[in-house]
Amino acid sequence: MNPALTQFGTQMSHLTGVRAIMKDIIETLRAGSGQEFINLSAGNPVILPEVEQLWRDCTAELLASAEYGEVVCRYGSSQGYQPLIDAVRDDFNRRYGLSLTDRNILITPGSQSIYFYAANAFGGYTAAAPGVRGGSLKHIVLPLSPDYTGYGGVSLIPEAVIACKPTLDIDAAAHRFKYRPDFSQLSIDETSGCVIFSRPCNPTGNVLTDDEVKKIAAIASVFDVPVFIDSAYGPPFPALNYTEMTPIFGDNIIHCMSLSKAGLPGERIGIAIGDEKIIQVLQSFQTNMCIHSPRYGQAIAARAINSGVLADIGVNVIRPYYQSKFDVVETTLEQAMPKDLPWFLHRGEGAIFAWLWLKDLPMTDWEFYQQLKQVGVILVPGSSFFPGLREDWRHKQECLRISLTATNQEIETAMKRLAKMVEKVYQVDLSPV
Repeated sequence: MNPALTQFGTQMSHLTGVRAIMKDIIETLRAGSGQEFINLSAGNPVILPEVEQLWRDCTAELLASAEYGEVVCRYGSSQGYQPLIDAVRDDFNRRYGLSLTDRNILITPGSQSIYFYAANAFGGYTAAAPGVRGGSLKHIVLPLSPDYTGYGGVSLIPEAVIACKPTLDIDAAAHRFKYRPDFSQLSIDETSGCVIFSRPCNPTGNVLTDDEVKKIAAIASVFDVPVFIDSAYGPPFPALNYTEMTPIFGDNIIHCMSLSKAGLPGERIGIAIGDEKIIQVLQSFQTNMCIHSPRYGQAIAARAINSGVLADIGVNVIRPYYQSKFDVVETTLEQAMPKDLPWFLHRGEGAIFAWLWLKDLPMTDWEFYQQLKQVGVILVPGSSFFPGLREDWRHKQECLRISLTATNQEIETAMKRLAKMVEKVYQVDLSPV
């Protein structure tokens, strides 16, 4: 059977970003013919014993409670499971001195769904005015590129997603760099529908400063443009920030969270916190799309937040685990990489990845990825992480994402192999003709 697809059907049936690359990675692993690979492509969090035990304990409490039947055997509110809404409201009011009410919170099936709702509720073509043919295009603005690859697939109108080229803060002597938003290039105006960015950032680990976030929000506020801050790696849970950072709240800011990196990726729990008018739009979108989020995960999450254990585990277990992995990447590259070649590691400020820039790489990132597979190392080519950036920029094909989910020994071995491959490919390019 080969049914005809609509315009939206065609768009949504295509894989985007890393999901497209993962198909090649899976095929590579299956066809390895006995070759062992060190797979540093994964975005799946490591199952840490303390984290797994927390969710086991919360599950046991739920199973023993009188509310179990209500949780799993009945439909619920589209807004979310009330005890979880209450837990988030009380925790954030106490922790950050806010005055949230229930109406400021929405629970969704993962944070990716929040950005899908937002991108299509506020981005895309507007309704045409009476007597006017066609509406105007409202853009989904990504103020710092590279950013989360999933933003490339959130809009049903692909041309609505636009990204801004960053400035590069480079420390050549230390082989380090950091992306910063280029406010001279950032355009948020009456053509903008919404703004989305991650903090800490997947894939780079970059953390926008408080001042940068406030400046973006202030520019957007002039045009009543909502700003969705993707805090899937931010505090208070999972608290995967390695530098001091404070969640920023404001009238036009929607603080978006996920419990995936806090140990519940399989349960798909996203949390949106913001102005009740924006929350209501997102809730209506959710009602039409999937009725409500799964309630089992919400029920155990409410227990974990109310007890304070989830926030404690984030700071004392999850964060140090991944930060130590980044230290292995950093130390090994410093020791193994050629000092005279232009390689730069992005400053490790958060998330569960390291980001490597190979300036003037003599091949594309995809070709280098293929070369690394020959020595048993799988990384993710960086060009997938520039959704919406239409400018022809060589930098987009000079970067690699390194997952911090392997063992210390695997990461160290992989970085040494990578260093040898870097030296090899640059020597080939620099050799006399």
